Amino acid sequence: MHADNQLGVPEYPWTQTPSQVADELDVDPATGLSPDQAAQRLQRYGHNELAAGRKVPAWRKILALLTDRLILVLIAAAVISAVVSREWETPVVILAVIALNTVLNYVQEQRAESSLEALRSTSVAVATVRRGGQPVDVPRTELVPGDVVLLEAGDTIPADGRLIEAVRLQVAEAALTGESQPVNKNPAVLTDPELGVGDRTNMLYMDTDVSRGRAVLLVTGTGMDTQIGRIAHLLGSTVEEKTTLQRSIDQLARLLTYVALVVVAIVFILGLLRGDSWGDLFLTAVSLAVATIPEGLTAVVAFTLAMGASRLAARGAIIKQLAAVETLGSTSQICTDKTGTLTLNEMTVRRVATASGRDFRVSGSGYSTEGKVLSADGRPSPVLTRALLGFALCNDASVRDGMLTGDPTEGALVVLAEKGGIDTDGARASHPRIAEVPFDSDYKFMATFNRLPIDGEADDDAGTSSGEAGDGVVCYVKGAPGVLLERSDFLATADGARPLLPEDRHRIRDEVDALARQGLRTMAVASRTADGTPPADPDALRNSVSGLVFHAVAGIMDPPRTEAAEAITRAHEAGISVHMITGDHLVTASAIARDLGIGGEAVSGTQLDGMDDAELQRRAPDYGVLARVSPEHKIRMVAALQADGAVVAMTGDGVNDAPALKRANIGIAMGITGTDVSKGAAKMILTDDNFATIVAAVQEGRGIYANILKFVSFQLTTASGFVLIFLAAAAFGLAGGAPFTALQILWVNIIMDGPPALALGVDPADKELMKQPPREPREPLLTGQRIVRILTMGIIMAVGTCSVLYLAPQMYPESAGDPLFATTLAFTTFVFYQTFNLLNVRSANGSVFSLHTFTNRAVWVSLAAVVVLQILVVQLEVLQGLFDTTDLTDGQWFLAIAVGSTALWVSEIRKAVSRFQARKSAPAYQGEGL
Repeated sequence: MHADNQLGVPEYPWTQTPSQVADELDVDPATGLSPDQAAQRLQRYGHNELAAGRKVPAWRKILALLTDRLILVLIAAAVISAVVSREWETPVVILAVIALNTVLNYVQEQRAESSLEALRSTSVAVATVRRGGQPVDVPRTELVPGDVVLLEAGDTIPADGRLIEAVRLQVAEAALTGESQPVNKNPAVLTDPELGVGDRTNMLYMDTDVSRGRAVLLVTGTGMDTQIGRIAHLLGSTVEEKTTLQRSIDQLARLLTYVALVVVAIVFILGLLRGDSWGDLFLTAVSLAVATIPEGLTAVVAFTLAMGASRLAARGAIIKQLAAVETLGSTSQICTDKTGTLTLNEMTVRRVATASGRDFRVSGSGYSTEGKVLSADGRPSPVLTRALLGFALCNDASVRDGMLTGDPTEGALVVLAEKGGIDTDGARASHPRIAEVPFDSDYKFMATFNRLPIDGEADDDAGTSSGEAGDGVVCYVKGAPGVLLERSDFLATADGARPLLPEDRHRIRDEVDALARQGLRTMAVASRTADGTPPADPDALRNSVSGLVFHAVAGIMDPPRTEAAEAITRAHEAGISVHMITGDHLVTASAIARDLGIGGEAVSGTQLDGMDDAELQRRAPDYGVLARVSPEHKIRMVAALQADGAVVAMTGDGVNDAPALKRANIGIAMGITGTDVSKGAAKMILTDDNFATIVAAVQEGRGIYANILKFVSFQLTTASGFVLIFLAAAAFGLAGGAPFTALQILWVNIIMDGPPALALGVDPADKELMKQPPREPREPLLTGQRIVRILTMGIIMAVGTCSVLYLAPQMYPESAGDPLFATTLAFTTFVFYQTFNLLNVRSANGSVFSLHTFTNRAVWVSLAAVVVLQILVVQLEVLQGLFDTTDLTDGQWFLAIAVGSTALWVSEIRKAVSRFQARKSAPAYQGEGL
């Protein structure tokens, strides 16, 4: 041994013997580290915990929200207004909008993930270690390389390490590797230094769980030097992508900024040519900036996303980041875990093949005993009954009310026995176990020696080679079919045992292969009567397991969720590709994929290692199944799909899934089986761990985007109307070049557009949405067609409003003496344009005169509120001074409504023409806004 300051941690400990690893770590496994050694190593290697990420202070988060392009333009408008006009109303209202938007977004973003903190929180328990020759409990955070850890069933492994001893050890590594079955572990040396984590059977890893047996572990890695630490590093270095909505809003902000600059420049030029003062021109510039930028855009988008998130939560999907709601709607690729998401994560026997050649199907799923063992001809089988008894007795698991205690595979066999009419508890009571050979991966079987009932149960085909019962003891064996075949000399039939012939062995192996090709894990059962009392020596007891009577083979699987196949079909109809990415074996994963309707090629993680990024990018869309993959493989697959412009949703529940969840456009974690790490890295959490909920969430996401689009169209129509009105007023000298005050503009943009726009956010999702392909992620919010519609409606509003502004004094000479009359009537007309336009934007081509118009009660409530508020602003004296309005007569109100309704009639004509053209080709999609 060497001094502690020369301590070396083995690079490939699975390729070395336990004693070699112990020598390198300078520790005697029999006594463990001394307290002084442990203290020195703790100082050298640090605590057994993961590095904490830097927390972003609240002021930085708020600053990031305030530097949004739209917000910066609004701040500039408020400052200019305050400096030039020296009025408090306009800047105060603008700043109130900015504050509201910032608060909404900050509160929602505070719920976002803290992935590394979740990883750190996993290391709070204690571990039993040998220190100074004595077992002591120490905090997990104080473990160091060289510590000798004692583990039992149910323990969570506190650090990475090399096995020294293992007794019937199985470890559940699903959270790290994705392997659905507990993995058998033993200290035997492995020769390949390039083995993947899932294949290192003599190594244990932090935060996996001991499901059976006991072990002694020599710690080789702690903290960030563990496999979990490597994943934490990946998680911390993974760059989060902006959502498509965020990118679209950024594009829109740039566009509106350019439009505002151009319009302001034109008005300045026209004003200077007219001889207007610089002060008046600055006031007009503020008004135009306010008119061009829809102040309520970010706030109402946040509200729409929040309402969508609320609806998603009711459907079992919790959204942590508001902007991620919209991402669901553009998802074109879903990479999903298998275990627990597409499957029940409950092992179930599906088929039983008896040695005599009969085949049985098993109904029911999971650990519920509801179901039957069904044969094609309906006849009972004594061979099957004895096989089921063997599965029940050679078993340590128990199932109570659908809850499993013990190994999942053994639980599946208990349920099988119950379905076949075996009372497991009664059988175990009447056949007490007197000896056993525990399962070991070296010999791949488990055997129990059970006393027969007192009344004498001479199991005809569980006899000795002579066929006679022994001393009232029967040995039941379950294990790998090939192993049991080698130890069997007889075959069970309805008439008793007969010699096992070569052709029988060949037939049984073919049946086992057929079950394996269906993705079923196979488990065989055999028996023999014992010759007297079983030997006490463990080796002699194990060696006595021979001359068996072969009974049957069970085919076991983690069954698909019944609703998963339908959900995948719906996803395909919506143009979404589904990829199963799992740590399970390729054959098993491929079989599940076939059952669920997931097409495409199947590939293993080893094959992915042989591809460069360019080849993977080219082939990734064609892969339906990726099996035996590592965290790095998952990230590469997500990145390869994203490289082609796809919007990728990634599901997962384990620590190993966290980096890919964060890298995906939208990471989806499992709420029931998911680890804190996966939930921290994800943007959405499923409360029911169900793939079908993902598809339902996609539909909701598409509906949310459609509602946002309706709102944007509605707001921009208002903005375009304002811009055109101001340009016309500046060009023709209407109302001194500034027909509306800045406060009137804000009234329309926020108060008037606010309630109706919010009502658009709760429009129900169109059922036809899931029959449309995903939208192109790079598609801007404003396509050419939408711009034409917006400008057309803006022109109609501008023409109507300017006509009222110009003709009102001539039509109503009795009111012409009031300088506020014409602007008040024009202002009111423009408001009514918005009320009718709200009805227009709810459907791209559907008529307002249909039942769809009445599906959203909030729209009608908001419209009523708008009308009442406008009446108060115009008619109430206390508000007239604030908004620069004056009283209107009933006839004048009727004129404003009539002119404003032209927006509805023009839109109805356009929609009727569109529907007529659509009938000649294909049905028009009516879910989108204006």
